[in-house]
Amino acid sequence: MSANAPALAPEPAIISLGCRLNLAESETIRALTHGRDMVVVNSCAVTAAAVAETRQAIRRARRDRPEAELVVTGCAAQIDPAGFAAMPEVDRVIGNGDKLSVAAWASSARMIVSDIMQVRATAPHLATSFAAHARAFVEVQNGCDHRCTFCTIPFGRGNSRSVPAGIVIDRIAELVDGGYREIVLTGVDLTSYGPDLPGAPSLGQLVGRILRHVPRLERLRLSSLDSIEIDDGLFDLVTGEHRIMPHLHLSLQAGDDMILKRMKRRHSRRDAVAIVDRLKRAREEIAIGADLIAGFPTETEAMFANTLALIDECAIVHAHVFPYSPRDGTPAARMPQVEPGTRKRRAAKLRAAAAAQRDRWLASLVGSTHSVLVERPGNRGHAGNFAEISFGEMRVPGSIARVTVTAVDGTRLTGMAA
Repeated sequence: MSANAPALAPEPAIISLGCRLNLAESETIRALTHGRDMVVVNSCAVTAAAVAETRQAIRRARRDRPEAELVVTGCAAQIDPAGFAAMPEVDRVIGNGDKLSVAAWASSARMIVSDIMQVRATAPHLATSFAAHARAFVEVQNGCDHRCTFCTIPFGRGNSRSVPAGIVIDRIAELVDGGYREIVLTGVDLTSYGPDLPGAPSLGQLVGRILRHVPRLERLRLSSLDSIEIDDGLFDLVTGEHRIMPHLHLSLQAGDDMILKRMKRRHSRRDAVAIVDRLKRAREEIAIGADLIAGFPTETEAMFANTLALIDECAIVHAHVFPYSPRDGTPAARMPQVEPGTRKRRAAKLRAAAAAQRDRWLASLVGSTHSVLVERPGNRGHAGNFAEISFGEMRVPGSIARVTVTAVDGTRLTGMAA
């Protein structure tokens, strides 16, 4: 750069923790804060460990960017704004109901946190670019009307609300026109999409309209689903439409009926096993992911064994395992607690069982051929079933490569591009 060249404008650093919805919203925040010397920590509150990770990220960000304005937003900030505002590293706190607002980022107020339960709409200006990602994440739903006894997320996200289908379709069409070949639909409780909209459309109806009105969309992926809310319309699309990726992540949480009841979940163990069996019979290639909690209050060894067995019964190859984390103000925190060491031990057993299931699945894929969405650094990516595959030839990120699997390398497949 020459001595007379203008200095480059500072760019915000966006640190996104937690779910894919946060990731999608972080891209909107990036656009809203463009050109500012700022660090934004988009926080997660799903567990106590997630809140601790948020605090660690704040301290690390302050060390890395000592002169930048540091703003905390997201679920943890919404639930405990005063706690984060009291951190010496933090300049401002913006709640979830305000973090996609132009006015909030233009303001200099130290704390902008509105009543999330009063929010009735989702942001109409979904992100149009995802610079660091090969796929684009599109928010179609936010908030949750359910009250699982272990969860604080409704208090961070508010009540369930949906984005009208027309807005979703227009946004996806723009992203496809901009070169994105895979779109991920995100939400806090994705399968609750629609009852608040005119005509009460279902998630399946939304997906059908997207596929019909955006024919150039090559790959559509769904984020976490509540298994009990997969109706016949959505089932038929997931199992019969090749543009929907054969990978479903289910919010199962446990495999014991008494624990599910105490969690205030709406499905039984039999329901979970049955829906997975139906899915796999209709579309054998579908890979199942699931959230599982170890050591929920009152969980006995026998109850835990039922959850452990669920991994094999449902062929869970993408498992997100959490040791139970008591959250202040939740009913589960007032129940008889399982000793922390037992929680940790049970979580380790679940992870080991899930790893064994994944390893068998990966081995079964050797010799098969997949369409892989190429991600950075250009010679690896994910197949439709979300298996990670690396291959020798460099390709443009965001492109799709046909790859034949030749071997398993740890948790990743290796192969040769056609």
